[in-house]
Amino acid sequence: MEVRNSARGKTANHKILRRILISSGVILIGIIGMTTLAGLKKPPKEVRVDERPIRVEALRVHSEDAQVYITGYGEARALKQVVISPEISGRVIATHPRLKVGEIIPKDDILFQIDERNYIAARDEARTAVQQWKTTIARLKTQQNIDKARLKTLERNAVLAKAEYERYKKLEANNVGTRSGMERAEQAYNTASDQAAQMAESVTLYPIRIKEAESSLAAARARLVMAEANVERAQVRAPFNGRLKAVSIEQGEYVSPGKPALTLADDSILEIQVPIDSRDARRWLRFDKPSGSDQAAWFSGLTPVTSRIHWTEDKSNHTWEGTLHRVVKFDQKTRTLTLAVRVEATAARSTGSGLPLVEGMFCSVSIPGKTLYGVFRVPRQAVSFEETVFIANGSRLKTLPVVVARTQGQEAFIAGGIADGDLVITTRLVDPLENALLTITNLPEKDSPS
Repeated sequence: MEVRNSARGKTANHKILRRILISSGVILIGIIGMTTLAGLKKPPKEVRVDERPIRVEALRVHSEDAQVYITGYGEARALKQVVISPEISGRVIATHPRLKVGEIIPKDDILFQIDERNYIAARDEARTAVQQWKTTIARLKTQQNIDKARLKTLERNAVLAKAEYERYKKLEANNVGTRSGMERAEQAYNTASDQAAQMAESVTLYPIRIKEAESSLAAARARLVMAEANVERAQVRAPFNGRLKAVSIEQGEYVSPGKPALTLADDSILEIQVPIDSRDARRWLRFDKPSGSDQAAWFSGLTPVTSRIHWTEDKSNHTWEGTLHRVVKFDQKTRTLTLAVRVEATAARSTGSGLPLVEGMFCSVSIPGKTLYGVFRVPRQAVSFEETVFIANGSRLKTLPVVVARTQGQEAFIAGGIADGDLVITTRLVDPLENALLTITNLPEKDSPS
């Protein structure tokens, strides 16, 4: 049994060894075949990969002093306009031949006329009353002088009558005269005294009567002034050279005091009220030193600088000039400061082929502010939202953080972070690789970085 088991073990080992040898031979043949085939294939040519540069435009910056402009928007308005209403009632009997909206009416021209016959009659009546009271005062003064003279006569008569009475009284006491004679003398004395007293009272009252008459004369004169004014008010004249903005009156219409008849605008001075950000006002608006006599707690010493005005609907570059006049108001809710810019008629008239500046135009106004010293002017798109710029460091891109002093229109003013003569890339780049190779397309070859 042992011999039989030993023979079986040797046979199994021979089978395993044969399988190993066969597998190794197959693998060896495959390796030899792969090596042979690989030797028959030609290797590919090597391709050199060059770095591709980014094509950009750049600006060589230099420090400068830049004027800051504060820009706002507002509508041009006539500085002075009035709503004219009749001051008396009546029927309109005449109007100006050019009483139409948009017409220019010269100063002192009659705009419309109201029927004045009733007011002329009232004026004449008032004049008559004034003359009557003047005559009354003159009569009273003359009568006063006459009565003063009569008073002296009556007083003298009273003195004489008293002396006569005293004489008769003595005679009667001495039983010389008669009692009836004494009584007649006493009666004459009493009559003379009474007449003198009445005349004295009348003379005393004359100043009071004259003052009363003078008061009545003053009242009559006041009525005359009012009546004459009403006659003048029947003709309504233009208070200045003005443009008719609104007309609501017709010939033959009955008008009453206070009812608006027309609106007249003076276009000799226009004003534009421009709201600006209060932070811009605080940082850039120019104020002179206020005078010592200025006691009001308001914006004083505003510098009246010349401002540029542009109509927003005008595609050309035509502008007008105005003068910064005052601060109108401060709005706490919107944090805005409203400025008034005035434009004279001579400046509002167009010097070229364009339209003049007129009321109703919506305009942009550029107001000169303070000056920035030693800043770099670059296009606005050259500065990112993170306040960084790309510069050409040799022929490579470099990112620098900067200090932006102000953005104004399409320009940005940089106060720090770059140096004089740096090449700032003006092409807008989106996430470029730092140190990327650059090709600057807008500079001469001699100015390009090496």
